[in-house]
Amino acid sequence: MGRIIRVAAVQAEPVWNNLQGAVDKTISIIQSAANEGANVIGFPEVWIPGFPWSIWSRGAVENTPYMNEYFKNSLERESPEMDRIRLAVKEAGMFCVLGYSERNRGSLYMAQTFIDENGDIIHHRRKMKPTHIERGYWGDGQGESIRPVANTSFGNIGALNCWEHLQPLLKYLEYSQDVEIHVASWPPIWDKQEGIEWADHMTAEMSTKICQTMAVEGTCFVLVCTQVMSEESKKKNNLEDFKFTQCPGGGFSMIFDAFGKPLVKALPSGEEGILYADVDLDLKRQAQQSLDVVGHYSRPDLLSLTVNATEARPVTRIQDNNNSH
Repeated sequence: MGRIIRVAAVQAEPVWNNLQGAVDKTISIIQSAANEGANVIGFPEVWIPGFPWSIWSRGAVENTPYMNEYFKNSLERESPEMDRIRLAVKEAGMFCVLGYSERNRGSLYMAQTFIDENGDIIHHRRKMKPTHIERGYWGDGQGESIRPVANTSFGNIGALNCWEHLQPLLKYLEYSQDVEIHVASWPPIWDKQEGIEWADHMTAEMSTKICQTMAVEGTCFVLVCTQVMSEESKKKNNLEDFKFTQCPGGGFSMIFDAFGKPLVKALPSGEEGILYADVDLDLKRQAQQSLDVVGHYSRPDLLSLTVNATEARPVTRIQDNNNSH
């Protein structure tokens, strides 16, 4: 027996644009996972208050009322709502990576907060570069946001959002931090339908393959955590005429081992649930013996990564030494 950790990957529908309802559902899911003995749980990207697919289906002006509501129902990191979630994690005695739309003053960020078994926030990161149209609504991550991994009682746990899994240098930085369990947080994504034009790289199938590749490259266990959307939620999300959405659907949660092997049976794409697996973290070292991309299988004399972890600030005060009085 090695270091056995029970992990949980969430596949569920958000409580759309409803902060209090979203917090209640988050706590309920945490409690359910605790009852199943989970040590580590991962949530989807912007689980609170849900991924606003309307930014793809509507223009910015038409979408303004929806996004005003979205802003008001996004979660502040320091807030009574977060305190409730932290308490639930503490009572469950587990580690949680919570994905949410973070509201900070007049800005939104696509955040992941790492909460340990004591209910303490031990790491907080923001999506380094929101994808495509997302940049019109969320800001960039800075400084600490590029550090994907935290050292925890349950191993080295990392997390990225959605297409951050297509950022080769960011992934390489995570591999260098010896990640053992990785939480891959995603919105609801659907597969292509015949007769409907859509980019092949923006499908559930491709997103799953991207995560499986990360498990192999990083020799780490990967928890793919996804949202789903019900048919009755299409109108609420301004998606009545958005042909790409197939409801109920959008989910593609999975758990991969450090060799890239699927460990569980996938849920139907429109079904809510939690996937569980008991993983042996020592398997990582077995996989690394043949593939260690930041060790024996690297050539730092030829190729290396330079990291700037300094937070860029909008205001920097320079001391005027000539005006000492």
